[in-house]
Amino acid sequence: MFKLQYEHLSLEPDLQIVHADVTLEIDGETIIEEPLCIDVGLPALLLSAVEDVEPARWSDPAEWNKMPFVCCGCGDPECRAFSFIVRHSGLGEMELLEIEEKPSGSPRVLGSYTVSESEYKAQVIAIGEAFLRFVDGLDYRPYYSETVRTVRELMDRLQN
Repeated sequence: MFKLQYEHLSLEPDLQIVHADVTLEIDGETIIEEPLCIDVGLPALLLSAVEDVEPARWSDPAEWNKMPFVCCGCGDPECRAFSFIVRHSGLGEMELLEIEEKPSGSPRVLGSYTVSESEYKAQVIAIGEAFLRFVDGLDYRPYYSETVRTVRELMDRLQN
């Protein structure tokens, strides 16, 4: 069983980041259950539904595909973040490796999970749709200025 939900989205107007209550459960194990910044890593999360991804949280913000999926409430991926390596098997399943990233050296694997690619994709699409509905009409100026455009492009790719 795979469950990924972003609920109660809110905009932090001073920091220009979007928060949500994030829940990630895999096979009955709760991996994440707390309020977090979701927009910094949302493009990377969406991309992970169709391609292998590997985070590098100290990358430039323009390298959106290397951001952790969710990070602490300040929105800075250098603070506490949840990073995942995603690998697609090509057999309808994907592997999620939860990792602890380090500024130098290899990341430490905290957990390894196999999930259904179709379940993952459906839930990620629902998150992307909710985000786009939420930011529509807001005065939203994220640090990576192309966030909304990138999310729209990835959603088109996911839905076609």
